[in-house]
Amino acid sequence: MEPQQADSWASPGNPPMATEGPTAPPASMLDKVAGYESIAMGGEEKYLPPPAYPMPSAGGGQPQSVQQGSLPSISEDTARQALIKYASDHITYSSRPAEEMTFKELKPYNMYRYRLESFTESRKPEWKCEPYHNQIIHCYDFGAPPPPWEVAVDIPKMFEKSKKKVQVPQTASVKGCHRCMTTGKVPCDKCLQTGRVKCWVCLGKGYRLSEERCNHCMGSGIESCKSCTGYGCQKCNVCAGRGQLFFYIQLTVKWENNKFEQIIAQQCEFPIKHLSKVNGQQLFSDQQVQVYPIMNFPDPKVQQVSQQGIQEHWTQFGKTSRIIQQRHTIELIPVTEVHFNWKRKDHSYFVYGIENKVHAPEYPGKNCTIM
Repeated sequence: MEPQQADSWASPGNPPMATEGPTAPPASMLDKVAGYESIAMGGEEKYLPPPAYPMPSAGGGQPQSVQQGSLPSISEDTARQALIKYASDHITYSSRPAEEMTFKELKPYNMYRYRLESFTESRKPEWKCEPYHNQIIHCYDFGAPPPPWEVAVDIPKMFEKSKKKVQVPQTASVKGCHRCMTTGKVPCDKCLQTGRVKCWVCLGKGYRLSEERCNHCMGSGIESCKSCTGYGCQKCNVCAGRGQLFFYIQLTVKWENNKFEQIIAQQCEFPIKHLSKVNGQQLFSDQQVQVYPIMNFPDPKVQQVSQQGIQEHWTQFGKTSRIIQQRHTIELIPVTEVHFNWKRKDHSYFVYGIENKVHAPEYPGKNCTIM
């Protein structure tokens, strides 16, 4: 005989006796705060445009004297030692061509690297709510809240990425929880508020495969719900059982270091992509709230690149972020093309950067077993 089962327990065929409220608060719960009317609870990554301020123009700042500069051509001994080290860094390369070669010409090229950095700040306000645990409430009675771009936030170290979240003053309030209707409890979603669930051992049948009575539920087919310990309701996870929520506007402040970099190269067969891994001699450096395009550099290409970089940064970031600080530099990177003869054949290679790196794709000592 099958054991008698209660008809009020939770099963797929029985509808829930109560429904839970939404986890996100309705828009009607959010206060109307001057300057923050368009924000919502959570949402997309939308940052506010900063206050308008003028974009720097060419010649608008105080010009600085910039010398073009020229690094002397490296010596034959330096060029030879650089190639010997290059060969020693490759297991299958012989150093004999570097040691025995005869120099024909050392042709220097001066490459320039222009780099612009714009340290920007972005701000995004949004409503937040959390369980109320007696937090200090700075509400509108203390005065009108400051606009998003006037909230005081300490700026971190310049030109380093960072993020900070702060509470906007005078925007806090306490409201009853919308999900549990201020009771601190919600219907249990495991037992549908009955406090009972099917026995997990016999799956609600009251007996096992051997037709013996289930010892776990004593033949009833049901057991007390462990999620709510048989009470049929659980602690509300929105208000943590407190029945009240603490509302406030949170301001997310993000700092980014945005870079623009370009090589101004003389015409030669050297692949300029290698210059990103070496250093040069700094000819010019300027840092201020707004840098201005370089106007008096002897190479007009440097001036053009400077103006292009500053224009790009202001177009790209000026409408969505506040540019706090900028700095730009001009670096002279030496590149020497070396022509030499070995075993009656002409060859060439490049020595570049102040580290004297070597680019020699046609090195004659490749895959050589000569010791």
